[in-house]
Amino acid sequence: MSELRQNMATKQWVIIATERARRPEEFIDWSQRPVNQALPPYDPDCPFCRGNEEGPEMETLRLPQGSEQWQVRVVKNRFPALSQEGDRLRNFDGVHRSISGVGYHEVVIEAPQHNTTPALINADEMSQVLMAFQMRGVAMSLDDRVEHVIYFKNHGVRAGTSLMHPHSQIIALPVVPYDVRARDEEARRYFDDTGSCVYCAMLEDELRDQRRVIIENEDYVAFLPYAALSPFHVWIVPREHHSSFLMVSPISLHRLAALIGDVLRRMYYGLNDPDYNVVVRTAPVKAWYADYLHWYVSLIPRVSQTAGFELGSGMYINTALPEDSAEFLRSVSL
Repeated sequence: MSELRQNMATKQWVIIATERARRPEEFIDWSQRPVNQALPPYDPDCPFCRGNEEGPEMETLRLPQGSEQWQVRVVKNRFPALSQEGDRLRNFDGVHRSISGVGYHEVVIEAPQHNTTPALINADEMSQVLMAFQMRGVAMSLDDRVEHVIYFKNHGVRAGTSLMHPHSQIIALPVVPYDVRARDEEARRYFDDTGSCVYCAMLEDELRDQRRVIIENEDYVAFLPYAALSPFHVWIVPREHHSSFLMVSPISLHRLAALIGDVLRRMYYGLNDPDYNVVVRTAPVKAWYADYLHWYVSLIPRVSQTAGFELGSGMYINTALPEDSAEFLRSVSL
């Protein structure tokens, strides 16, 4: 019989469709090669390849700083969703409400090579990407117009990418999105009721159970939540309780990079490099020190599709048991 499970942090329900459940290997798409294998190491038409850099007015950061042999660059998006210029103006007219579209929209070029992927770069290189997230996130957060900063990666067409060169994005918003606010309020309610963090409680439960844990190190644990919304949906949660990703130390950041790389390699080799999204879920700018919040990273492979039921109900149907998905990823040989 199918089972409904609830995520205690988000209060989202998911149907674990045991009667329709597929074996983990059935989610592998053998119809396409891994994205990077069909690409050259350098593309003369790619604006992200080393040697094709646009003018200095587009660049906001490079690492190592000042080096022509950069490893990571951050540039302004050529077609930004938000504009850095202007004031944050609110307008209320009956049921019509709007805010001027000010903020930041930047692209993090993760490597100079055109044909690599985060699953194949080492921990030092990955930590440079995360450091760029932090440095630009701090700079954006100092802008009084910014309320929340989103760090995310789209890998593959089904995940929403349009350029193949490995890159991720940062968007700084003049509002806190409703979904973020709702999650934060649930965390606050749990804290008010119990005096503890719901994410810490979930992490302790997963460590006791172990069936859904994929890998862990000194600072982080990668696991599939009990109520994972989709197949192979992974959370990477820090053991140390803190609300903001921007407060992570360089040593801990390197350990996070190593764990992210490990999980992505398991997906790369075990699931044939599926399309996926990565999101850093962190506190809004004005809630960096909120006791009830706990930042973490989500990795969501796009091996299933949302349809009418999900759109109509806001619930998801997961056709893979989280315990089976975790066991499969643990078993992948690296």
